[in-house]
Amino acid sequence: MTDFFTVIQAARFEHKTRFLTRLCQSPYNGCYFLGTLIILLNICRSHCFTTAMKTQPKLDILDCITVYYMGLIILVAGTVFVVCSFYALGFVGTFLGDYFGILMDTKVTGFPFNVMDNPMYWGSTANHFGWALLNASPVGLILTAVVALTYKVAIMFEGPFTEEIYQEKEKLEKNK
Repeated sequence: MTDFFTVIQAARFEHKTRFLTRLCQSPYNGCYFLGTLIILLNICRSHCFTTAMKTQPKLDILDCITVYYMGLIILVAGTVFVVCSFYALGFVGTFLGDYFGILMDTKVTGFPFNVMDNPMYWGSTANHFGWALLNASPVGLILTAVVALTYKVAIMFEGPFTEEIYQEKEKLEKNK
């Protein structure tokens, strides 16, 4: 989970200094670079999560068809939230473009944002939970709790910071 906080720190550093923008020669290139890094870190995290579940014993009470199908339903629901969030935000909106000064014209309010705040984070958490249930994995359940806690902490930092960025944009537009 330290990878997640490292990415947030890198994004805040970018917002203050425009280091990646200068290094990559444009805010879009910098955002694509950071987004690619985030995707690679997510692949690594998913691999570690899966390996941890596969190498640990299953929990007998979870190893039944009902729990398996519950896990499948939760996994599908989580995937719908993640994919629809990505579709609504686009690559740049998903991967911290606002930290690069690439702001959306208006706040996204359609599905899945009209169902819950932070559907990308909670959809991802649902994916981990569903995968843990599919594998009847107590370790997967514990790791899912760690993921949920990490996302909750990240939301506490990222949410107000993002609001501040958009308030700055609004002030600039009013002063024009």
